Amino acid sequence: MGQGQEGFINRNCPKTSCYVTSNRSFLGDYTNFDVVVFAGPEVVQMERNYLPHRRSLHQKYVFASIESSDNYPVCSNRFNNYFNWTWTYKLNSDAQWGYMVIRDAENNVIGPKADMHWMKLDEMAPISEELGYKLKNKTKAAAWFVSNCISRSRRNSYVLDLAAELTKYDLKIDIYGDCGNLKCSRDNEEECDKMIEREYFFYLSFENSFAKDYVTEKLLHPLRNLAVPIVYGGANYSRFMPDGIYLNARELGPKRLAERMNELIEDQNKYAEYFKWRNHYSYHKRHESVETDDYCRFCSILFDETLVETKSVYKNFKKWWDPPYRCSRRKKDTQNERRDRKSHVLIRPQLSFYE
Repeated sequence: MGQGQEGFINRNCPKTSCYVTSNRSFLGDYTNFDVVVFAGPEVVQMERNYLPHRRSLHQKYVFASIESSDNYPVCSNRFNNYFNWTWTYKLNSDAQWGYMVIRDAENNVIGPKADMHWMKLDEMAPISEELGYKLKNKTKAAAWFVSNCISRSRRNSYVLDLAAELTKYDLKIDIYGDCGNLKCSRDNEEECDKMIEREYFFYLSFENSFAKDYVTEKLLHPLRNLAVPIVYGGANYSRFMPDGIYLNARELGPKRLAERMNELIEDQNKYAEYFKWRNHYSYHKRHESVETDDYCRFCSILFDETLVETKSVYKNFKKWWDPPYRCSRRKKDTQNERRDRKSHVLIRPQLSFYE
């Protein structure tokens, strides 16, 4: 957010009078602040005695997190009746802090949101000849850019199974980053994206954990660079994409997914159908426009008198934030993660990766 007003001024926000500080003595008494924002991944691990002991009636306590609730659950009732607002990736948060914006053909912001009204695939206009030519020049099956090799979603294990199935069709997954043997520097992200657009039919948009609405920038890589997304996460993806433009790894399973990938690579006309959406929608990073910048929006709501004066509190914050059964799975998940660490070391060399 930046210190003081600089974050809002530098972003050309419509409201720049918000002042940000981590100095709780800045106003002499921290109960004089209008808003106290709590960094979610840190605060869920804090004991209650580390948190503010006093609060004013006018203050808004805000839970803020762009990280998955599956990775940072509360697992207790200590925050029930504590937070007034939420600022997270969840689509029902009071303020959005997310990864993407969806616009229609007239450049209007339409999502993501819980209830999307997409055009049906058979109603969409066909792709252009120029786009068709680009798609036909692709030569490689799938790419995956990843550096976190051990995750709660166990995505690495899934990719191993998928890679084994793809060998039946003489297809391979190219893995870039710390979890593979291929490199494409983040310092040259534009060139990496061009490589996806130029060479790959599919891109693995695999999340590190399963949580409602948790869809990160991993989905933007294929959508903005002419590849079909293969998703693996806990979200309802119809809130983020029209049906018929992506493959869902969790729903299909490795065997059926490999079959489907091969089918689309072999049938260029079917593959091209997955790109008709581009005539009607576009995907953007949220910070690309002041209109959708999450920091600007958060400052602006402090000037919304109706919202500020409305009394609100999350009575059952644990239920709102934690995925169902998340905390009861802790012991089993810890065991799985330990097993994954061992198996990752043992079976990773069995994969073969092509440039």
